[in-house]
Amino acid sequence: MLRDELKRKADGLSAAPDPRRTLVGDLLEALKNRYRVEGRRSLERLEDAVEHLLRMFRGVPAAQVKGADVLRYANLRLEENAWPATINRELAALRAAYRLGLDNDTIVAMPRIRLLPENNVRQGFAEARQIAVICRRLPPDLADAVQFVFITGWRSRSEVLPLKWAQVDFVGGFVRLEPGTTKNNEGRAFPLIPELRALLERRQAITRRCERAQARIIAHAFHRYGKPIKSLRRAWMTACRDAGRPGLLLHDLRRSAVRNLERAGISRSVAIKLTGHKTEAVYRRYAIVAESDLRDAGPSSLRCWEPRRNRVRSVTIPVTTR
Repeated sequence: MLRDELKRKADGLSAAPDPRRTLVGDLLEALKNRYRVEGRRSLERLEDAVEHLLRMFRGVPAAQVKGADVLRYANLRLEENAWPATINRELAALRAAYRLGLDNDTIVAMPRIRLLPENNVRQGFAEARQIAVICRRLPPDLADAVQFVFITGWRSRSEVLPLKWAQVDFVGGFVRLEPGTTKNNEGRAFPLIPELRALLERRQAITRRCERAQARIIAHAFHRYGKPIKSLRRAWMTACRDAGRPGLLLHDLRRSAVRNLERAGISRSVAIKLTGHKTEAVYRRYAIVAESDLRDAGPSSLRCWEPRRNRVRSVTIPVTTR
């Protein structure tokens, strides 16, 4: 060890880090600082994960954490009825913190951190008539935002509620999201189909009336008496419960929009651009089943093997979709 340190000094390098002086909390704090510097929108989620991690690893030297400790943490969180996906986000934050420590030369090794298997792919969908029933139990301003999410499949909190009139092009026939304002930082546009145009024209008329009454410019398309809408979550849950659809998530509307695009026969490459999915693999998780492929198949004669007679026969299998 002395020879290694002397060699580092001869090479003009700083002394090797002492892993006994680096705590897990220091690594997590460095990760939060990196998120702040890079301006990541997931900082709030990271802070929540760090809060849970420090319940077990506060004041613990980073070098003393082993794979068994990580497994024990996951088991304790499962006993608290935390979802495996939630635990995985916390373990991913811990792993990212250790990797950042290696990059910054504050630690020399990291434990093996394995994620839990996830089986929580949701399959919630909503039909247009169900959305209409739910919207009747919402204030008109919130109901318009919900309808917009159902048509476009855009993310409600980060893409729909912050939408401004400068992004709506009635002449060109598109509503746009600028680069850097979306989850994947890529801009995109959605055509003003008749239902969407009618909704936005109604919102524009409401906005004009509020502007005349308050003698000021209102930039947001979705607002309540001129004030931006911060969240739809609580009102949505209440409306779903009153409409007899408890458990339907607002994010399920994004999945429903993907299915509607599949039903309309929109090509997958175009649909991915409209909804803003990064990859086709993620899009397929939202589509669940490509109903357009089933519809194209239709009632068809499929040749299957019949073992008893040792020959091939034709069997007609009807394929129906709702």
